This record gives sequence, structure tokens and C-alpha cells, in this order.
Amino acid sequence: MIAVIDYGAGNLRNVCKALEHVGADITLTDDLSVIERADKVVVPGVGAFADCQHGLKSRGLFQPVRDIAARGTPVLGICVGMQLLFDMGEEMGEWEGLGLIPGRVVKFDFTQHSTLSPHPLKVPHIGWNQLTLRQPGHPLLRDVPEGGYAYFVHSYHPAGVDPAHVLATTDYGYDFPSVVARDNVWGIQFHPEKSQDVGLQMLRNFVEFSIFDFGFSIEVESTSGNRKSKIENVHDLSRH
Repeated sequence: MIAVIDYGAGNLRNVCKALEHVGADITLTDDLSVIERADKVVVPGVGAFADCQHGLKSRGLFQPVRDIAARGTPVLGICVGMQLLFDMGEEMGEWEGLGLIPGRVVKFDFTQHSTLSPHPLKVPHIGWNQLTLRQPGHPLLRDVPEGGYAYFVHSYHPAGVDPAHVLATTDYGYDFPSVVARDNVWGIQFHPEKSQDVGLQMLRNFVEFSIFDFGFSIEVESTSGNRKSKIENVHDLSRH
């Protein structure tokens, strides 16, 4: 079962329908006991970073999502849910993120890109744009074509992200990370439910993914943030 976290982050019906379309058995819930029993977890999100963060905290789900990820449960962040995976968001102030992937979420800033002057692009970034695959072998990108189009609606994007955690980038005046992953934590900046074949394929990949099919290592952290253990082979997860 895949738990889609319902923390008041807008209309989630289309995300749920898209997941069901690709074969997922989902439960839309804010019940921690259900989320903790789930095989995988989806953190959706639309609107402002601070509002989504508050939605998780007010329901007592902020730290539990960290703990669930630390146990090795696959977690997928979508749109603002993807932004919440990072350390900090800068929308209308500075707001703590889940800290599951190092980096900050910043507003598009074209001032350092002279090729755009004097006609910077509009913010928010709305519409179809292409993906440049940086790690095409990752399971989230299975059967996703190079240069495939996805549908974006956002004014902020991750920055300062380790290239090892960037699966794909998109050019909007400059390249920004549009698909990210760190071990069992994955994130998609665009709207997969609106992105036709590309978006549905990524959702399908998450739904069908099994950590026991792949050999990458997973870092497991304690709730205090101190490194607890490193599992070099995911087949060892059952012993942790």
C-alpha cells in the first residue's frame, strides 16, 4: 500500500487518480499509524512552502516523515512536496524543510545570467519544458526519454544540490534540478499527473520499484540527525 499524505495541501484527487491509473494501491490519509505501515509514501504539495510545512507540523507528521525515510521506506515528493525534502525554503522568509536531501529552495533569479538581459523570463515558470537526464540509469527514470516534456508551475527551485542527487535538470534561463533522489528519497518538481506519458511513467516507476531489486546503498539516520548506519546492499534492510 502507498500512503499519500493528506495534510491540507490542496486538491489531491488528480495525483491519486494518476497513481491508481498506473496500478497503485493507495490510501489518502493523515493517520500516522496508516502512514507508518505503508510500503511507500508520497508527499504531495501545492502552494507555499511555509503552508505545506505547517500542514505537516500541525498534524504531527513532520518528524515522522523524517523517521519513515530514515528507516528506508521509499518516499516520493511531488511539486512543493519535493521542495520540502530539502533543508530550507526561502519563500516569504526562511522555513525549515525535512532535511532529507541537502540543499535550499530559492526563487528564480535571472540577475546573474547576462544572456537573459534585458528580457528575463517570467516567474512563475508555467508550462511545458524539457528534461535533461543526468542519471538516466536511475530506476525513477526507467523508460523516460531524454528531452521529454513535463508540465511545470513554480516560482522556486532547489539550489546548492550535490550533483550526485540530481537525476534531471530543466533549463529555464539556467539549469535547475527538476528530478532528484538521495537513496530511498525521490522528488519531482513538475506535476506528473499533468505531464502525460513522462509523468505517468515516473509514477509507474515509483509504484513498481522495489528496493530489493537494486544494489545502491542507503544511508539510515537517527531522528537526531546523527548517522546511524550505512546499508551497503539493500538486501540487508530486513536486518535493520
